[in-house]
Amino acid sequence: MTGDPRTRERFRTSRRRFLGATVTTATGALAGVGGLGNAAAQSTSQEIRLGGKIAGWQGRAPDSIDGESNPTLNLEAGTTYRVVWENIDGMGHNFALLDSAGETLERTQILSEEGETQALEFTAREAMAEYICEPHSGTMRGTISIGDGSAAETATATETPDGEDSVVSSGPTIALDTVADGFEVPTDFAAPPGDDRRFVVDLPGQVYTVESGGGRGEPFFDVSGRLSELTGERGLLGIAFHPAFDENRRFFLRYSAPLAADAPEGFSHTEVLAEFRATEDASGVVEGSERVLLAVDEPTKYHNGGALAFGPDGYLYVSYGDGGGSRDTGLGHATDWYEANTGGNGQDVTENLLGSILRIDVDGTEGDEPYAIPEDNPLGGEAGLDEQYAWGFRNPWRMGFSDGELYVADVGQSRFEEVDRVVKGGNYGWNVREGTHCYSTANPGKIPPECPESTPPSVRSGEPLRDPVIEYPHARDGEPIGVSVIGGYVYDGTVNALSGQYVFGDYSQAGDPQGSLFAATPDETGQWDFEKLTIAGAADGELGGYLIDVGRDDAGDLYALTSAGDLGGAVHKLVPTEADQATDTQTMTRTETAATTEAKTTETVATKTDEASNTRGTTARVTATETAEVTPTERPATEPTSAETVATGSTTEGSESAETSATETSDADGPGFGILAALAGLAGVVARRLARR
Repeated sequence: MTGDPRTRERFRTSRRRFLGATVTTATGALAGVGGLGNAAAQSTSQEIRLGGKIAGWQGRAPDSIDGESNPTLNLEAGTTYRVVWENIDGMGHNFALLDSAGETLERTQILSEEGETQALEFTAREAMAEYICEPHSGTMRGTISIGDGSAAETATATETPDGEDSVVSSGPTIALDTVADGFEVPTDFAAPPGDDRRFVVDLPGQVYTVESGGGRGEPFFDVSGRLSELTGERGLLGIAFHPAFDENRRFFLRYSAPLAADAPEGFSHTEVLAEFRATEDASGVVEGSERVLLAVDEPTKYHNGGALAFGPDGYLYVSYGDGGGSRDTGLGHATDWYEANTGGNGQDVTENLLGSILRIDVDGTEGDEPYAIPEDNPLGGEAGLDEQYAWGFRNPWRMGFSDGELYVADVGQSRFEEVDRVVKGGNYGWNVREGTHCYSTANPGKIPPECPESTPPSVRSGEPLRDPVIEYPHARDGEPIGVSVIGGYVYDGTVNALSGQYVFGDYSQAGDPQGSLFAATPDETGQWDFEKLTIAGAADGELGGYLIDVGRDDAGDLYALTSAGDLGGAVHKLVPTEADQATDTQTMTRTETAATTEAKTTETVATKTDEASNTRGTTARVTATETAEVTPTERPATEPTSAETVATGSTTEGSESAETSATETSDADGPGFGILAALAGLAGVVARRLARR
């Protein structure tokens, strides 16, 4: 493709640069992979049956654990046991045994198919203290009691005492106004300048309009024919309109294309950033207007990032995840400076663009490049790829600007979710750290006691690993909080209780179609406190679906994009409750009445004064002058040509089969983004088996 950066040597992936696929070993050995047939039962073994889902292990047999969540396993030393577990939610799980120090004694490989079973046979010994699912160790964690009934303490199995507050404080109550539905998996939302329409991106490849009066319109554009097979977290992921869209009709998409012919062997697909141009009346897209800016080969189907945003500087910011894979290691992951962990794209800035936020100038070119590099990008003239703006991310799914600040929500691995306030040249820690906590690729079930707080002096002069402004665990005191953070914006809309709050959310509380919306109070001195929003009229005040995205229109109002569950694939505007609206109306009425009375009194006094001085009264009208916001750098607009052909709405040429399993997910890539992994089934319109995004 013309302008495809893969033709440049620095974007070509050399197999010698990357670690090969590896299997992590521990004190024990891999066992029982892929089904019961791989772990032959012995006549002397005792069987334990469990169900596995992100919310926790579910006891099934023997009767003493039936129905319990993360039940204690009472074992006798020297006795052989056979644990048989079923994958309930179609997410990536395994079964691992730990000692009291958190070291792995035995583990199985990752199982990702819903309904599939796996078995591990072992002989109980005194050292065994806990059992976990390594990708979701924050919520899937239980105690093992050997012989005398003594047990290691398991924080996630502890119930919150009666009378104590929830692990997340309750915040304001809001209402949701559904403005459009009928989507599969709405992944992004945008309101272009100079246009009263809003645009919604759907994972299977469509861009829909939402008219000012509400309701989903016909597809504005369809790129389904350009997409790779809709499995994992692949699909149409992001959209951004040029700041001068009302003049130049340019907009940008991020989508997952089939693997390029010159990509490294064994890779999954190619993530494309492309520019398109709408017709002069913006009713469609000019046929043949696609201009590919970036084509980045991805080693797995997961952790693609996909968010796009124009900053106040006029440059385009683009997010890329670390490429997926277990613990950010394996095929397609570069070596880095932190020797305690096995490589990781988040800490690498020289070999590829993964695990980073990029910043490019889409209004300029450099040589044969279809874009230019801003002069003040942090790695200009230094070792590293010049497109990089910030790095150290796992899967920056959603991001956006508020008050000139860039907020990036980075989906966590086993335990923690985070929101980062991103600065130029910032390193946000993955995979040295998960949030503010140390992380080990060798033993993800255990948090290391210490790890670096900065890179070595030889690596960019010892840059600090920056803490997030928001962090939360997947569960606390046995109560789930969330599994995959969804970024948002500082609120400036019609819900007064949210004014000035950073509104964000989580895809699901425990793997089921029940997401959350949160509001955080910005704080310049440390991490931000946040509260959980209550949804008026909803069962238990909960969000009845997976939360996929938080969108914003040009008036500052926010929208929750959901999929599955009671809410289905829809766009919901955050609005005041009826009670709050009534209160606001009464307040406005009283204010207007008082203002009218004051005006009449003033007018009477003025008239009497004028009459007394034999001067006719004059009414003076004062108009408040608004100060126009000045954009730091104005970008040139490219004028569309007069001869335009409208692109057809549904091009399917060259597409791969979209029929996939909705249960497919990452191999030990943590809860996020199994989000799109199972939503791919929803998104693969033919499959309709969706269970998670």
